[in-house]
Amino acid sequence: MELHLTPDQEALIRQGIEAGRFHGTEDAVLEAMSLWEERERRRLEIVAAVEQAEASLARGEGRRITTHEGVTQLTEDIKRRGMARLSAQQNLGR
Repeated sequence: MELHLTPDQEALIRQGIEAGRFHGTEDAVLEAMSLWEERERRRLEIVAAVEQAEASLARGEGRRITTHEGVTQLTEDIKRRGMARLSAQQNLGR
């Protein structure tokens, strides 16, 4: 595979090599690919979560929140449930 980098990209790689971050250009490209793969994995997880949420709403599950008051109520509900869960865990540990 042949790869053409912009002058700025080449300069960035040279700086990384000079700083001792990479042994060579190939290491820098492998690092970039690794970061891209991780970002793509996360993106696919987000897409799957959105699709699940949309399907849940289509089935009439969940709730739509369209107002600031709705967000505030949801936040308070999450806090309350979280505190109850934390309290239950702490009581089990005693």
